[in-house]
Amino acid sequence: MTAPLAPAESPSRVDELQARIRGMQATRLDSKAVPTHPVFEQVLPGGTLREGTVVSVEGSTTLLMALLAGPSASGRWVAVVGLPDFGVEAADRFGIDLERLVLVPDPGRQWLTVVAALADVIPVVAARAVGRVAPTEASRLTARLRQRGSVLLVAGDWPGSDARLGVEASEWHGLGAGHGQLSDREVVVSAGGRGEFGRRARSRLQLPDRSLRFRAAAAAAAADARAPREPVRLDEYERPAS
Repeated sequence: MTAPLAPAESPSRVDELQARIRGMQATRLDSKAVPTHPVFEQVLPGGTLREGTVVSVEGSTTLLMALLAGPSASGRWVAVVGLPDFGVEAADRFGIDLERLVLVPDPGRQWLTVVAALADVIPVVAARAVGRVAPTEASRLTARLRQRGSVLLVAGDWPGSDARLGVEASEWHGLGAGHGQLSDREVVVSAGGRGEFGRRARSRLQLPDRSLRFRAAAAAAAADARAPREPVRLDEYERPAS
């Protein structure tokens, strides 16, 4: 004998349950967003990074710092692995909280183990791979990141990365015909990938501007032209191409 069906839920009860489900889904989606610097609003989907993703960052240590600045300013811990040229003074100027920064300049051959261990407890980890990464190793680490909800920013290529950010063009300003001081650097940053990052986007940014901040180029151009220019020290940022 077939068991009797339960009485149908009343319309008001069904509406209440549907509203609760929608609210839970929205909360989960919101929890996956990792704040970034406002300068990436036009580059990244929703202007944020996403938990459990791997982002390849190519062509610029300053771009990597800019991506770390937003999460750090929001109160998150960040870690940097295998980047001995990562300038702490520059990171501090760019808004990275040094009290919530973990540095492992030389992790040695166990760098992948170090990255995985840090990703278990730190929400945003930046790293440079030591040698070639096998797709199976990348897949295992990606699964771990998704489980923990951490973001991995890789300086360079990474097999199966969710997104790729890179500097397509770069121009320094301030130098005349053999004289003057560097004042700012204007770059074209492009982003693309799969899933939410499938839409290819480009934006012209100043990394850094004359005040050693990150800005969209249009906003920087509209700033007060009389603002004092602080010279940029080339040992802290990428040197201009000769």
